[in-house]
Amino acid sequence: MNALVETKFNLLGQKSFYKGKVRDVYNINDELLVMVVSDRISAFDKVLPKGIPFKGQILNQIAAKFLDATADIVPNWKIDVPDPNVTVGHFVDTFPIEMIIRGYLTGSSWRAYKAGEREISGVKIPEGMKEHQRFETPIITPTTKEDIGHDENISKEEIIKQNLVSADDYALLEKYTAKLFERGSKMAKDRGLILVDTKYEFGKRDGKIYLIDEIHTPDSSRYFISESYQELFDKGESQRQLSKEFVREWLMEQGFTGDEGQKLPEMTDEFVQQVSERYIELYEKITGEKFIPANVENIVERVETNLIEYLK
Repeated sequence: MNALVETKFNLLGQKSFYKGKVRDVYNINDELLVMVVSDRISAFDKVLPKGIPFKGQILNQIAAKFLDATADIVPNWKIDVPDPNVTVGHFVDTFPIEMIIRGYLTGSSWRAYKAGEREISGVKIPEGMKEHQRFETPIITPTTKEDIGHDENISKEEIIKQNLVSADDYALLEKYTAKLFERGSKMAKDRGLILVDTKYEFGKRDGKIYLIDEIHTPDSSRYFISESYQELFDKGESQRQLSKEFVREWLMEQGFTGDEGQKLPEMTDEFVQQVSERYIELYEKITGEKFIPANVENIVERVETNLIEYLK
């Protein structure tokens, strides 16, 4: 199965190119951003050796759906989707932080709590909580946005002190983050899901804040299955969840946690196929729509042709 793992386009008006862990981003004359969502997959801040067929299409189409569904809350960067793996949007100056919002104590926050930490990004966590327990009110725990290595937790006070974001802008970011999470949670509930935690990224253009990047995808968010949540929580058992966590768990089973000097485990074709099927399942559960795979016979050529045509 073909996967889109790399692009090296030379687009009309291209000013710069940035390769992220998953996305290839082209700056068109400081006016447009062309974001190609590849089939690369990352975990523990490392890109895994093989691409996952259809993953990029899935992430791109979920993000587009949720950007459209939240445009009344905050302006967002999306203009058009000229290819299943591509979004074209406004070029904005990105804030160097990510706004993480958590409705439940799980994942990395639980691992830190279990190790004795009682504070995340300056937010106090009560004593006596259990894994997967719901917070009384969702907590906002921002991180830095690092090009290399791990993003680091950072408090609201430190963000403002370091002038990463002004106090007025940060207040707006918190407001938008809470409202987006509330909308995402309602949409998830309608699908029999719980939006557990997620991240949002923002930027500024012409003095206005924009929501950027992806939202409410299984790469940026965690979902639990509603109907089994309470019973599993009461029993102290693992939650049934929709997220990329299953890939992290597989890596941990192979003894890989992203530490310096560790070698990435071999990914068999069978495992790659399983991950692809899991992403398709995630798409259909999150959106409520049947996944229609794009033609991947000449995937790089298809993406390039669609982009060249669009940018004319």
